[in-house]
Amino acid sequence: MAFFARPASASAAVRIVNPNTQNEPVQPPRKDSSQRRCRNVMIYGYCKFEDKGCVYYHPPVRLSLFEAAVTTATSPISAHAVNAPVFVPKASPLSLTSSSPSSAPVTRQSLASSTQLDTQFYDDSQAHFDVYSAGYAQNMEVPFYTGPSQGYMSEPLDHHLYTPAIPSAFVTSPTDSHFVLVERSHTSRSAPILGSNLPEELQGYHTFVPIDTVSSSERKKFFNLDSVVYRAINSTDGIPYVLRRIENFRLMQQAAFNAIEAWSQIRHPNIVTVHEAFTTRTFNDSSLVVVYSYYPNAQTLFEAHMKSTPSALPQHILNGGGRVLLGQSHSLPQLSHGIPERVLWSYIVQIASAIKRVHEAGLAVRTIDATKILLTGKNRVRIGSCAVWDVLTYDQHLDMVALQHDDLQQFGRLIFALCCNNLQATTNGNFQKSLEIISKTYSHDVKNIALFLISKNHPHKNISTVFEMISGRLLTELDDAFEGMDRLENEMLSELENARLVRLLCKFGFINERPEFARDSRWSETGDRYIIKLFRDYVFHQIDERGNPVTNMSHVLTCLNKLDAGTEEKIMLVARDEQSCLVVSYKDIKACVEAAFSDLSRASSLR
Repeated sequence: MAFFARPASASAAVRIVNPNTQNEPVQPPRKDSSQRRCRNVMIYGYCKFEDKGCVYYHPPVRLSLFEAAVTTATSPISAHAVNAPVFVPKASPLSLTSSSPSSAPVTRQSLASSTQLDTQFYDDSQAHFDVYSAGYAQNMEVPFYTGPSQGYMSEPLDHHLYTPAIPSAFVTSPTDSHFVLVERSHTSRSAPILGSNLPEELQGYHTFVPIDTVSSSERKKFFNLDSVVYRAINSTDGIPYVLRRIENFRLMQQAAFNAIEAWSQIRHPNIVTVHEAFTTRTFNDSSLVVVYSYYPNAQTLFEAHMKSTPSALPQHILNGGGRVLLGQSHSLPQLSHGIPERVLWSYIVQIASAIKRVHEAGLAVRTIDATKILLTGKNRVRIGSCAVWDVLTYDQHLDMVALQHDDLQQFGRLIFALCCNNLQATTNGNFQKSLEIISKTYSHDVKNIALFLISKNHPHKNISTVFEMISGRLLTELDDAFEGMDRLENEMLSELENARLVRLLCKFGFINERPEFARDSRWSETGDRYIIKLFRDYVFHQIDERGNPVTNMSHVLTCLNKLDAGTEEKIMLVARDEQSCLVVSYKDIKACVEAAFSDLSRASSLR
């Protein structure tokens, strides 16, 4: 490789002229032409007898390595530099500075044997090279560093990092979160079961899918009336909703739906939103249907923490064959793996916040039960099946203050059930044993709030007093909420420009292999479009040394990101017949793409 001096003109062409002896440095005259050169200088580079009467010729002292580099950078290069050999350092500057008298001179043969030029455009060994590692940064500090790998080393892609990396404190389990979202999407789009004898359309809802998996005995929670839950899609907005159907219920007064209108005005993050209600005879009976928001793969607190399975029950209620002993269903089991106190406090704060919002609206929840509270995410609970009691008991004209007081008692029984993993924790004589379990397992704050809520004759029992008792836990819950918000914002920020590469690929699809444009059948093969075609081959149509196609996504993403940023890095594009090649930068290719796409856009806008 030769070195040239770039002319001062605006042209980028390099001018090569004949050697001119006038520009050569003039050698100083020797002391005596008949004298021979000192052998000490020839062998060791210097002569210690030069100033002590040595009669041989001693050439002037050469400049140091640093001075020579400065002189070369500031002085013009002679035309003889065209024939200069390629300088490839074989070691770091530490080894270059330590000279030895026995060092062998560097020749063209040694340079050819020590360096091997890679003839491939893409080195597959760099596919997993971490350009952000500490070793890479340390090696780049050495000016003449040559690593053990002789392949092409790509530069750090700082230009395409639009957002900083998410702090590790905010990333808990991105893989699990991805699978959870995929499962939710799959569940919300699952097809209905064939032969289910469900209606095809009902009050603007279609595609009915039953999602209630509990048995018929567990569904009798509203005055012993059977209740079935369906998922259906609204024809107006195309969003799936949950329809809870109360079987064999005859509505006597239309004014009972006034409670549905009041509940539909409540928007709270811990309450399943009520949308509408109607009656129907489509199911061959008189049914009440209440429509709620849909949360895919949601579980009730009973299913998540208290549903008994033979493998999860304690050993003292299992026999030798692994079957549950009869008569033990209502007994209080030992707490094998209870809910962590941090999670329990999160449930308490969220449910208390929902109760406060409902009580401020002049309503009562009346469904604070482990089988009606949904777990829609990690430690995220929502009270469901609201407004059903208000419609069913419209004729009874119950006292709202007494109903709100009953909400707090249900809240206390729920805390006992969660702490003891049993719905019968406060009934059938299990209260004292449940209180012992709470005292041994949880803190005094949990015990105090549970006893306060379950008490019947407390003079200052209301939801505001509850918040005064749990005020210390609210700050912890608020901190977690802010941390989760920061994590979501960082994840959204990292996905803010995720469509850049898609836009580039769409532009390539509009430009490459276009049959005709502006009455030119070879429009996509000429001009700037030819460069775009060669770049497409460089990115997607590379082959390895055996002729097999290279399908490395790292190479594709690297090239497209550099093109989107328009870097000054240059690449060589080779024609398919290998008869011509172009050396262009990513900035030039980006300008070609924008110009070609602008021509197409202007032509389409003129119609």
